[in-house]
Amino acid sequence: MGRKALPAEIIISDRRFHHVRTFKHDFFAATAVYAGSGGRVVLKVQRQADFFGLPLVWVGRFLRHREARLLVLTQSIPGVPRFSGGWGQTGLVHEYVAGRPLGRNDRVDDDFFPRLAAMLDQIHALDMAYVDLEKPENILLGEDGRPYLIDFQISWHPARGGRSSAGRIILHILQAADRYHLLKHWRRIRPDQLSAEQIAESHRAPFWIAWHRAVFRPITKLRRQVLARLGARSSPHGRSPG
Repeated sequence: MGRKALPAEIIISDRRFHHVRTFKHDFFAATAVYAGSGGRVVLKVQRQADFFGLPLVWVGRFLRHREARLLVLTQSIPGVPRFSGGWGQTGLVHEYVAGRPLGRNDRVDDDFFPRLAAMLDQIHALDMAYVDLEKPENILLGEDGRPYLIDFQISWHPARGGRSSAGRIILHILQAADRYHLLKHWRRIRPDQLSAEQIAESHRAPFWIAWHRAVFRPITKLRRQVLARLGARSSPHGRSPG
């Protein structure tokens, strides 16, 4: 959205929804909850604005199309928000899940992590990897006590070439990373449900995750600093203004 605000009102399937709260508005996307007679929905708008004269709306269109495809693919899985369709050039809408991001100090029911594990199994059965499970904010603890997964922006499910040898290797690596991050969150919140072997496994990051942390975290930090200097972020540590 650049420096533009999200719309005060949107119309989805002839129903009007008004803006309630913006969750996030950074360089790549803006996300907010809207309310109306049809309940609450979440609008996610991918990048639309130019950046120093460089058109980026094509990036937003690509990301919207990609995430919408993955939401459609996973609609039969309990815990994935219902997809409502596209909005504008780069937006998509899905149902609002009442709850909050999973925190380290949260108390969860005995079936929370088994349900989350079952969700991952169903995602993996689609020859797909969630990929972004490292961030606990992508796991919602619903008001009903159940787990929900949001933000499929970087999930992996190649439209073509997924059955090639290279594609299968990448899928195997990313699915193994999903399982590692699941065990890590499980161990931090409900270690009583894990065996000694599982707890030990949750402390052993696969080599590619350790490599990613060593290589890309400094790059991410540098990128944030550059964007902050260019005015695309409010600070190297906070959210960007768009």
